[in-house]
Amino acid sequence: MTSAAATDLAVATNEHLASVSNTLIYSSMAVYTLAFFAYIAEWLFGSRSKVARTAAALTAAPQTAKAPAVTVRKAGGTAVLERPKVVVRSASGARDVPDGPGAHGGDVQGDLYGRIAVSLTVLAFLVELGGVVARAASVERAPWGNMYEFNITFSTVAVGVYLALLGLRKNVRWMGLFLVTTVLLDLGLAVTVLYTASDQLVPALHSYWLYIHVSTAIFCGAVFYVGAVSTILYLFKDSYESKLQSGGKPGALATSVLERLPASASLDKFAYRVNAAVFPLWTFTIIAGAIWAGDAWGRYWNWDPKETWSFITWIAYACYLHARATAGWKGRKAAYLAMIAFGCWLFNYYGVNIFVSGKHSYAGV
Repeated sequence: MTSAAATDLAVATNEHLASVSNTLIYSSMAVYTLAFFAYIAEWLFGSRSKVARTAAALTAAPQTAKAPAVTVRKAGGTAVLERPKVVVRSASGARDVPDGPGAHGGDVQGDLYGRIAVSLTVLAFLVELGGVVARAASVERAPWGNMYEFNITFSTVAVGVYLALLGLRKNVRWMGLFLVTTVLLDLGLAVTVLYTASDQLVPALHSYWLYIHVSTAIFCGAVFYVGAVSTILYLFKDSYESKLQSGGKPGALATSVLERLPASASLDKFAYRVNAAVFPLWTFTIIAGAIWAGDAWGRYWNWDPKETWSFITWIAYACYLHARATAGWKGRKAAYLAMIAFGCWLFNYYGVNIFVSGKHSYAGV
C-alpha cells in the first residue's frame, strides 16, 4: 500500500470514528431522556403516606418530645434524674430532624422506578463513555482539545461520580433527577452550540501535561458540580425546615418534594465533605497548569484570564471551607459562599473561553 493510500485510509477511519462518536453521544442523550422520565416517575409514584409520617417527625417529635426521667436507687431511697439531652447534629443551632425517605418515598412502586432510572443512567453513562473514547480515537489524542470535547467528557465524569457514590452505598439517589436534567442540558449545548469537528491540537497542547492538568480539572469540576447541587438543595430544605419550625405551612408541592430529601444538616455536611475532599486536587490542578505554562510559554504565571479565574475560584473555595469550619459562618452563609465559588468555576470555563481573549483561547468553541 502506498503512503498516499495509507493516509487516505487513516483519514477515512478517523472520519468513521468521529461519526460513531456523534452517534453514541446522541444515543446517550436518548437514554438519559428515558432515565429522566424514570426519575420523574420515582418522584410521582413515591408513597405520600411515608412523606406524611416524615412531616410528623419534622414538626412534632424533634421540638416537643422529651426523654423520660430515670429513677435511681440510692442509700435506701430513690432519686429522680433527668435523662441528659442528646445532641444528634454537630452543627451549632442545627435542627434535630430525620432524613427523608428518598425520592421513592419508601414506596415499593416508587423504588422500582428509581432502580430503573439508575439502570438507565448506567447504560447512558456507558454509551456516552463510548462516544468520548471514539472521539479520542478519531483524533488520536486525549478528547479535551476544545469546549465540545470538554463538555462531553465533563458530563460523563459527573455522572460517573454520582454512580460511584451510589456504588459506595451513599444516600444520593435523590440527586439523580437534578443531575440527569443538567447533563441533558449540557449535552444539548455541546452538540448544538459548542460542536467542533475533529481536529489536531495546536503545538502548545502537545504535552503529557494535557493528560495531567486537564483530566484533573475535569474531575474537580464534576465533583464541584455534585457539591453545588447538594448546596442548592440544602438552601431549599433549610428554608422549608425554618418555615415548619416557625409554624408556617409550605405548599403541597414543596412538602411532597422537600420532605423526601435528606435533612438540611445532612445536605450541608455532604456538600462540605465533597468540596473539601476535592479542594486539594484543585490546588494541584492550578500548580500543574503553572508548570505546563512554564514548559509551553517560558513563564509559570502570566495572569492570563484562565489563570486568573482559576486562582479566583481557588480563593472562593478556600474562603468557603474556612467559613464552613468556623462556627459563626456555618449554614446558609457558608452555602452562599459555596455557590459563589461554583459560579466562579462556571465562569472560568464558559465565560473566559467564550467572551475573554487570552492564551487559552486557542482551544476555540
